[in-house]
Amino acid sequence: MALAYDGPTLTVVVNPAAGRGRARHLLPHLTAGLVAGLPGANLHVHQTTSFSDARLRCIQAVEQARPAVAGHRRDALIVMGGDGMMHLGLNACAGTDVPLGLVAAGRGNDFCRGIGVPNDLPGAIRTIVAGHTLRMDLLEATGRLVDGAERRWVGSIVSTGFDARVNYRTNHLRWNLGQLSYTWAALAELSRFEPLPYRLLIDGEPREQTAMFVAVGNAGWFGGGMQGCVGADVTDGLLDLTVIHPVSKVTLLRLLPRMFDGGYVRDPAVERLRAREVVVDGDGLYGMGDGEELGAVPLRLRAVPDMLSVFVPESVATS
Repeated sequence: MALAYDGPTLTVVVNPAAGRGRARHLLPHLTAGLVAGLPGANLHVHQTTSFSDARLRCIQAVEQARPAVAGHRRDALIVMGGDGMMHLGLNACAGTDVPLGLVAAGRGNDFCRGIGVPNDLPGAIRTIVAGHTLRMDLLEATGRLVDGAERRWVGSIVSTGFDARVNYRTNHLRWNLGQLSYTWAALAELSRFEPLPYRLLIDGEPREQTAMFVAVGNAGWFGGGMQGCVGADVTDGLLDLTVIHPVSKVTLLRLLPRMFDGGYVRDPAVERLRAREVVVDGDGLYGMGDGEELGAVPLRLRAVPDMLSVFVPESVATS
């Protein structure tokens, strides 16, 4: 005899400190919105105490998700916080059919921008309640990763040059300036930055050059609203590469503000490519993915189609 279906389980994993406590403030509004919009759902909420605790909660939610029942909503994982929480959520859901819900409450919120999920709380709630999903690609990063893992999934961008150093500095600031944090870190890093030597293997073709940075993207945004890979498509099975060739510090300073609107790609120093697989190597290079530390190069980066189901607005799901 088949057991009665008692509604989907929505596991909400929250970093309460995200956005200088913004997530903690918004959490009651999120739960109220989900209960009102999905009255038959079972809501489980976990406020995390550390990065490792958040990672474990996300993995457990996916492992405990029940198989889909015909005609009913699937159990889902919902993460609330900054890009670090989004990164944990997509790594937990990667390669499964458990849908991921995103509630932006952090400093950058770049993964949400990259796939068209609203950054405001009402919009995020509407998106999850409506239940439309997009099956999308992820970027697979393999190498000597910082946590001892053999593989990490990345939703947005892997950066290795000037952008990676700025991202690393931003993550280790003693104070939080919101979106200005990245700008401050960029100016501080610029004072001592020189072009870096890259050894690349792009779809099997070797390439050695110096560059200010090489961004390899699945979705296109990083750094709290900067377009690292303009026009990136998370359903095309390809990686987008943006290379900024050596320029003066004055030129780089001029290009940085245009990264917010994408206008910098018209500069002759900017080169854009697409590939299925890229190996990034070079002296003194360090990888960051979705704003999180990956580790030293070499890093093998590969586009893997059909890896993640994520709640998106209907217009994105059907486009």
